[in-house]
Amino acid sequence: MTRDEAVRHVEAKLEHHFSDPALLHEALTHRSAVPRRQGRSRGNQRGRQGAKTPRGQGSNERLEFVGDRVLGLLMAEWLFERYPEEQEGALGARHAHLVSRPVLARIAEGIGLSGAIQIAQHEESAGIRVLASVMADAMEALLGALYLDAGLDPARHVVRRFWDRDIERSGQPHKEPKTLLQEFLLGRGEALPHYELTSAEGPSHAPVFCVEVRALGKTGLGRAGSKRLAESAAATDLLKKIGQEAERA
Repeated sequence: MTRDEAVRHVEAKLEHHFSDPALLHEALTHRSAVPRRQGRSRGNQRGRQGAKTPRGQGSNERLEFVGDRVLGLLMAEWLFERYPEEQEGALGARHAHLVSRPVLARIAEGIGLSGAIQIAQHEESAGIRVLASVMADAMEALLGALYLDAGLDPARHVVRRFWDRDIERSGQPHKEPKTLLQEFLLGRGEALPHYELTSAEGPSHAPVFCVEVRALGKTGLGRAGSKRLAESAAATDLLKKIGQEAERA
């Protein structure tokens, strides 16, 4: 599938045709694909510091900022409706899980978002296209673009369709894989797991961390854009190897 085909596939998954295609393009543009601005050398440029980058020519970071707030609002609204008896603490735990990077990345993967992201060629070799951080950021940017293009209702439709399984899956708030692993080991009287950072690669703006976790004579492996997420992925891997199903993130 070409990138253009992947973009059309994503738009079809959203069930929304963008009236402003530049918004969709920007939402799918990683910062590595945007050339650095040339320094301003002429004095008459100083008064233009507040000038806007033309829509569709920047990275998805600004739309990610908007999409993060849109998702947070729509998820809070949904949880308030779905769990009328729960208090703020439990709602907050659910909310934190549902807007977390692992959930966003999995949903992004489910709609084929990875293949639609525009990334600089020199970054492809670092494998950043499939990083949870990159996919999660693009998913948030996509929600921001959808909101700016058509308002809250289409964004709400997307959130309630793609997050439906996650919000309905468990009767209890989510626990992180590291917590589940620790509780399982303590419950059996075993030693706590040992995490080790085995490598940290890639450019400073898109690092890749590799972590190993050991317990019960087995080793779990994790790879992600932050040490914390790599540890979580390693814990998930180890839980599977010892026959314990982690709550899917």
